Amino acid sequence: MKTILLYSSAVLALSPLAARAAGGATEVETVVVTASRTLERIDQVGGQITVLDRAAIQAAQAPIVSDLLARTPGVSVSRNGGPGAATQLRIRGAETDQTVVLVDGVKLNDPSAPGGGYNFAHLLTGDVARIEVLRGAQSTVWGSQAIGGVVNLITAEPQAAFEGRIDAEAGAFETAYVRAAAGGKSEHLAWRASAGYLTSGGISAFDRGRERDGYRNAGAAANAKLTLSETLSLDLRGRYIRGRSEFDGFAPPSFAFGDTAEYGTVSQWVGYGGLSLTTLEGRLDHRLAYVRTRIDSDNFDPGQGARVRTFEAAGRNRRIEYQGTWRMAPAWTAVFGAESERSAMAAASQFSPAPTRLSAKLDGVYGLAKGEVAAGLTLGAGLRLDDHGDFGTHSVGQAQAVWTPNAGATVLRASFGQGFKAPTLYQLGSEYGNRGLAPEEADSWDAGVAQRWADGRVTVSAAYFHRTTRNQIDFVSCPFASPGPLCFNAGARRFGYYDNVARATARGLELEGTARVTEALTLSGNYTWIRSRNASPGSPNRGKPLARRPAYQAYGEAAWAWGNGATAAVSVRQVGQAFDDAANRTRLDAYAVTDIRASWPISDRVELHGRVENLFDAHYRVIDGYGTPGRGAHAGVRARF
Repeated sequence: MKTILLYSSAVLALSPLAARAAGGATEVETVVVTASRTLERIDQVGGQITVLDRAAIQAAQAPIVSDLLARTPGVSVSRNGGPGAATQLRIRGAETDQTVVLVDGVKLNDPSAPGGGYNFAHLLTGDVARIEVLRGAQSTVWGSQAIGGVVNLITAEPQAAFEGRIDAEAGAFETAYVRAAAGGKSEHLAWRASAGYLTSGGISAFDRGRERDGYRNAGAAANAKLTLSETLSLDLRGRYIRGRSEFDGFAPPSFAFGDTAEYGTVSQWVGYGGLSLTTLEGRLDHRLAYVRTRIDSDNFDPGQGARVRTFEAAGRNRRIEYQGTWRMAPAWTAVFGAESERSAMAAASQFSPAPTRLSAKLDGVYGLAKGEVAAGLTLGAGLRLDDHGDFGTHSVGQAQAVWTPNAGATVLRASFGQGFKAPTLYQLGSEYGNRGLAPEEADSWDAGVAQRWADGRVTVSAAYFHRTTRNQIDFVSCPFASPGPLCFNAGARRFGYYDNVARATARGLELEGTARVTEALTLSGNYTWIRSRNASPGSPNRGKPLARRPAYQAYGEAAWAWGNGATAAVSVRQVGQAFDDAANRTRLDAYAVTDIRASWPISDRVELHGRVENLFDAHYRVIDGYGTPGRGAHAGVRARF
């Protein structure tokens, strides 16, 4: 622990940045929505939350959302190769499918994925104006899957009668990205539309490969808000993403992992329609919404023929949501709601060409109340009840406390939350399914302190967290001679099945800080120390670190801003040792990546920018056998009108 504290102190002293203060906003000024599904000041949130505003997103120059999130505390990212490859995100050491992913409050998790998680590979920063990362179990507010936490992307809203922007950049690995957006607002209508396209020659997914695996991503989004009266409005939103990524696999005759010509396509659709009504003289807000999401995935292997499809899957989700927000008193708010979700999936492969078709329903109600019980002391508590069509009812709760004893200069916060994850359609009803599964459950708590000095020019924060997960669902293999009843399906022997066999624990420390040294120079950084362990009774891996969870992560940045609007920054992201497998046989060494960035406004409406990623061309692995990008330079232009 002494080494950890010394290293953490160095991060905070030499290059401390709290992402929470990105863009120059102080903690007291920042308003968030993810913690309780309604607007509230961040100094009244009991949990730990990181906010990246538009200024921070733009300064980072990261087209891919996961690359940006990898710099935030408590978040680790692994990717099977270059851009477009399968991308897994873990919060505080939880499983990758135990994170709820939202765009403007709409869930994106894929019902057709075996674990029901979300692949971050095709999610671009695009028209995103704000990202909120809420860490810790959050199922009371956000339902199933919110064991590790929640990532909420909030898109831009129009600020003028008519406005627009065009962004373009090009650089290493034959990469090019262009995006355009336009919008406007009037007395009764606010609208915005955007579209983007990214292409990259990529790198070899196989870390010793000779051919590159390219990537293409095309997307569009549109939203409109129609104000029907002073108290009633209609909100319509739509999003579409289509990605095509090449990858490497196991080629005959040896079936060893190496260069192949395989590729996959993914199409994602999101549609939202909502009515908002304000009653009781502005004290009670209602929202009734209908949401549909659709994710189609297909894999092809040209080595077997021009259009041989090796895998296909389709996930569908329909939700009806009601949410009420009642401002009971000046310092008291209650949020309550009901949700009805219907999900469906279909999947097939060249070895199982008959599609597996499954569906499920999940209905839930929730409530959360929060208020100031004494000067500077805010308490909150919530409860949720869900009813799943296959495994019955399940309840979770949460509690939180925030104390600001000196007008916000010091914030003490603590929270307790329960998480659960319903068994997925694939885990319940596929050829490996088990109808007797119970939901995964977690108890999580954290406590922390944030402190501001010198009128907010210096801020630091620290938080400790602990989580215990039970009934973890894992795949259990069936030995050839196993007599176990679950090794048979309709009388036929199968290779394995899903069962509640695992238990895991995670604990750690998160540090953040920022220091505005001069009007031009800001130092910033964060550090996460984490211990995530297999705690399954009787398991040969009991006590071992969970796979692909680094022992620590650190990010430090020095940024300069000149009076003419020009900026420059140098950053270092260091990731500690991890293991690639549950048995800890394959070690992933620690590594550090250095980036430099700069921007220069040539007019009030046009800005040039550029960056060099992995400046020192570090060679590292995040997944054994898969490549990672080397040094690459990119340059671009942003124009607004």
